Amino acid sequence: MSQLGGWVRRQSSTRIGAALAAAVVVVLGLLIWGVTSLGGSPKQPAADVAPAAAATSAAPASRGPLPLEGVGPLDLQRGDCFKDFDPEAPQSTIVDCATGHSAQLIAVHHYEAPDAYPGLDVLKDKGRETCRNAQLTAAATTYNLLQRNAYPSSSSWENGDRRVDCYVTADAGNVIMESLVP
Repeated sequence: MSQLGGWVRRQSSTRIGAALAAAVVVVLGLLIWGVTSLGGSPKQPAADVAPAAAATSAAPASRGPLPLEGVGPLDLQRGDCFKDFDPEAPQSTIVDCATGHSAQLIAVHHYEAPDAYPGLDVLKDKGRETCRNAQLTAAATTYNLLQRNAYPSSSSWENGDRRVDCYVTADAGNVIMESLVP
């Protein structure tokens, strides 16, 4: 124990803070995975969730072979894996989940067309609920994952955007090497 105390005294507060922040991120990632995998029997995807994309070298027939570049957010499907994922980008590159990728779309919730814009707080709550209800494979525990949500703005809602998406991302680049969706 005295060796640890000496090590801590020799470290700058910035390094100690960075180490603590990294530990918090790991714990939060494990907590998110643990919450999403609880429940005993496997849950069936909701009727409004698109079927999972297979982790193969080809995309669904209507989309063409992978990788697919320039895919807009409304064309993404549950199970899609992304190279160099940027949630703010207007387009993404979908790759084979067996190749290095930085994120995967694990769940989608669709609001009905006639629904009125529910507001930002309701959409954020729906994003958390959508992620919480998503099922992940056991392989998810081997990665340091963060949860990200995407939801429509009031103006995109007026243009027909009714999706709330839940992504898991790796904060260390394209290091996920498999599909995390069962």
